[in-house]
Amino acid sequence: MFATRFRFFLIFSLILGAAMPAAAQPTVLRAARMLDVDGGRIVEDAVVVVEGGRIQAVNPARLPDGATVIDLGDVTLLPGLMDMHTHLTGDLTGDWTNRPVRETAADAALRGAKNARTTLMAGFTTVRDVGSKGFADVALMHAVERGDIVGPWIVPVGHALGITGGHCDVTGFAPGILEGGPKEGVADGPDEVLKAVRYQIKHGAKFIKTCATAGVLSFEGPVGAQQYSDEELRVMVEEAARHGVKVAAHAHGSAGILAAVKAGVASIEHGSMLTDEIIAEMKARGTYLVPTTYLVGAIDLNALPPPIRAKAEYVLPLAIESVKKAVAAGVKIAFGTDAAVYPHGDNAKEFAALVDRGMTPLEAIRAATVNAADLLGVDDRGRIAPGLLADLVAVPGNPLEDVHVLEDVRFVMRGGQVFKQAAAGR
Repeated sequence: MFATRFRFFLIFSLILGAAMPAAAQPTVLRAARMLDVDGGRIVEDAVVVVEGGRIQAVNPARLPDGATVIDLGDVTLLPGLMDMHTHLTGDLTGDWTNRPVRETAADAALRGAKNARTTLMAGFTTVRDVGSKGFADVALMHAVERGDIVGPWIVPVGHALGITGGHCDVTGFAPGILEGGPKEGVADGPDEVLKAVRYQIKHGAKFIKTCATAGVLSFEGPVGAQQYSDEELRVMVEEAARHGVKVAAHAHGSAGILAAVKAGVASIEHGSMLTDEIIAEMKARGTYLVPTTYLVGAIDLNALPPPIRAKAEYVLPLAIESVKKAVAAGVKIAFGTDAAVYPHGDNAKEFAALVDRGMTPLEAIRAATVNAADLLGVDDRGRIAPGLLADLVAVPGNPLEDVHVLEDVRFVMRGGQVFKQAAAGR
């Protein structure tokens, strides 16, 4: 009996062992330079050891045996970049204004898969995607995590929350067409707002996005007008917080920005009409500004219907001055692009725009690394340090001297897996 059991155990162990993948060998990355984002300095002759999807060591005295060595050559290694305001499932091509009634969430997800790949190849290893229909962003998050598609880590919001007829609702169609309720993010009054928050979180939202004011790329009223009341915003933030979730507020106009900040949102998106009072309140509360400022010059005004173009031409110049004021005052800035308003993959052009608004190259890079991680509430990325996710990118030259080199990403690793690698140039 013992011999029979032993033989069974031995055979079972051999079968199980054959079915299990071999332990991944460590990978050693060599680069001419590495950026220490905390210290704000370039480290020469960088060596980073990666194993099990995480950084195991930085410039160790001894390399692990049997490691795969990748010599990246004459490049600067940085933490994977992060974009806090993307719309992976959207773009402004074709008949985009009528797209909501012609397509399904499946169409959005397929478009999002294409744009996710483009975004990762541009060096962005984490994005916060701020709204898509039918939880397409949640589906994309899971697809990336399973390895079904190539893309960055995705922090989804589900449906963005807004009032009936507001910027986060679909406007411009006849009554009865594409009407929504709390499940779709269209919520009026504290009770519906409460339901909307809970429903998005139930179905996978990791952040809540709201439209505190009117916007540009929609057919509703004056751009910047406050849309959610102070009470509705407060209920939204408090309910999200009970689930350990933060709130991001699209806000252009001063009254709506101030209301959102006082309600306790984690970030103001766009922030086109900041005042001294708002800036002081943001600094006191530690509220982030996500400026999305490159789009001011990149948006194709000719692609906009006349009512939307008129709003854009009014608000965009104001937004430039607001970002400059916020930077000068020391408001916390997190990197975000609004990619979809201009082509996905051009995300890194935001860096030069931030520098043009008064930030140093290092401050702009921190906005897309350590600041973005802080806004998300995660401590496993944003730096090159042992124990963190092996999310790494490399660019030619020195980004502290020329921030434009961030637009030329030569190497991308996400979670220890290499997705892009140009020939070594050492």
